[in-house]
Amino acid sequence: MIGLAAVLWGFDGVVLTPRLSNLNVVFVVFLLHALPFLVMNTFFFKHYKELKKLDKKAFTSLILVSVFGGALGTIAIVYALFLVDFQQLSIVVLLQKFQPIFAIILAAIFLQEKVSKKFYLWGIVAIIGGHFLTFGFNMPNFQTDTNTMKAAMLSILASISFGSSTVFSKDLLNKINFDTATFFRYGTTTLLMLPVIFILGRWGDFQLITSTNWLIFGIITLTSGTVAILLYYYGLKNIKASHSTLLELFFPISAIIFDYFINGAILSPIQWISATIMIFAIIKASLYSKRKKEK
Repeated sequence: MIGLAAVLWGFDGVVLTPRLSNLNVVFVVFLLHALPFLVMNTFFFKHYKELKKLDKKAFTSLILVSVFGGALGTIAIVYALFLVDFQQLSIVVLLQKFQPIFAIILAAIFLQEKVSKKFYLWGIVAIIGGHFLTFGFNMPNFQTDTNTMKAAMLSILASISFGSSTVFSKDLLNKINFDTATFFRYGTTTLLMLPVIFILGRWGDFQLITSTNWLIFGIITLTSGTVAILLYYYGLKNIKASHSTLLELFFPISAIIFDYFINGAILSPIQWISATIMIFAIIKASLYSKRKKEK
């Protein structure tokens, strides 16, 4: 289920979301949460009674998960995908896989979970791999590589945001089930984004949505927007986190495959090598962190 969810996210990142680039980023992120939330209300409306189970700490975790994992992280990754304009979509997706590194670092800071020195070593290797994945052997040119630089930084910001969301969600999942947590996360993110849409004056953007946009929104809502995250959380409840880290690699792998067959894009040899090193380093860093916890 985790592998299938990861493939759906890979398809979304390369094929679906970039085709909404004619719309405002914040408006797109609002609808990416509002539409799945409306659909989930059909099935999960009885879950509202679970709100009374949330104490102050769990409610705070829900807000933080919605802010970082819902709003900020999604805005960052969607904006990054829009910036590259179908040129380096798989690179943006691969850079977003720094998430486990940041999740472990944030867990060490906020949850006082100890990590080994080897974790930091492999983390540095992963960062170096990420640089060569983005720029190859060339140093970034701040004049000609502006969008690439912005997209890379936004992808890393998304990794930090989603990583922090993983940390903050631990307490929430101790209070409520995975499906209820998903439902509340989408609902809270929608409510948080609603005043932002009004403040930015984007409510009129509904008039700009084309029939193709509505089709894409519908596909995302019924796949990566609802089904994928439910599959992921259900799978995560039944396997070890270390296994999940490996299965989530279906996300970048599928993204590269979709990007090649649908957009005709392919990584250069140095980018293939860098991507392999980066993913291997992230796996090693995650495993060293878990070994330290077991000790």
